[in-house]
Amino acid sequence: MVLATSHRNIREKMKIVVTGGAGFIGSAFINHLLDNFECDVLCVDKLTYAGSRMNIKHNVSFLQKDICDVTSDELGEFDYIVHFAAESHVDNSIKNGLPFVRTNVEGTFNLLEISRKNKNLKKFIHISTDEVYGDMDEHFAINHTATETNEIKPSSYYSATKAASDMLVISANRTYGLPYLITRTCNNFGEHQFEEKFLPTITRSIKQGKPIPIYGDGKQVREWMYVYDNVKVICDLMFDGEIINRVMNIGTGFRVTNLDIIKTIGSILNQDVRIEHVEDRLGHDKKYGLNSKQMKFYYLSKDKTIEFKNLYDYLEEHYGNEK
Repeated sequence: MVLATSHRNIREKMKIVVTGGAGFIGSAFINHLLDNFECDVLCVDKLTYAGSRMNIKHNVSFLQKDICDVTSDELGEFDYIVHFAAESHVDNSIKNGLPFVRTNVEGTFNLLEISRKNKNLKKFIHISTDEVYGDMDEHFAINHTATETNEIKPSSYYSATKAASDMLVISANRTYGLPYLITRTCNNFGEHQFEEKFLPTITRSIKQGKPIPIYGDGKQVREWMYVYDNVKVICDLMFDGEIINRVMNIGTGFRVTNLDIIKTIGSILNQDVRIEHVEDRLGHDKKYGLNSKQMKFYYLSKDKTIEFKNLYDYLEEHYGNEK
């Protein structure tokens, strides 16, 4: 099947449900989707502290509701469902894991139950995370990165509930034949990221001259990806009928320590950085890293190249004029 690349590849009035579509990555997905394709979108979002309808630049149908409580009548018939909605802040999951169990596990279960009974469903796209693989620093091999077949070994209530939701999707396929795609991606950066996340917090603290609390030695390694690069890949994989009933890592290979990012932002802003080392987070993973060879091979098989925006280039573009 040829990869969908223009309006003509998608039949008119195809309906796509996007959960968590007012959030950081979900809104970027809707924006990219409607910038490039003609379809009807229903955004389902509870509009908690991390979501805003202002993040979406297109007119879409909107259902403000908890994914645990949505019904099949409210969603109607749809062709695709792209499931971004999740509780995702690790520190919050350490303080209280119950909301993570409810949203990430019960919410996903509810959506699966609705979707498997939907006669028009082409694919259930479940957005997961590199954190389900656990700490790459615990592997014997130097510079080990996780493939799609690696053991799932989550370290926090957040990543554990995401791993559980992954397993629910896979079991729905095994039991009911539900067509699915699970994407596991790395840390995203870009516009409309909520202020509690790492990059906005660091940038705000440096601008305000506040000390920056760093867990442990600050040498935790994370992989980074521009949010619109991520959603482009998700969109391409969603519309390709050959990419079905599988897991796909989406990563860039660009990995850097938290401490290096802080120093880089300080240099770009031309401001001194005051670092305050604090006791390490409970269960803190030292390193994440994705092996994304399947994704790269996918684009090669379509005679396509894929390029990713570099984190440091993005930071320079957005904050360089503030020196």
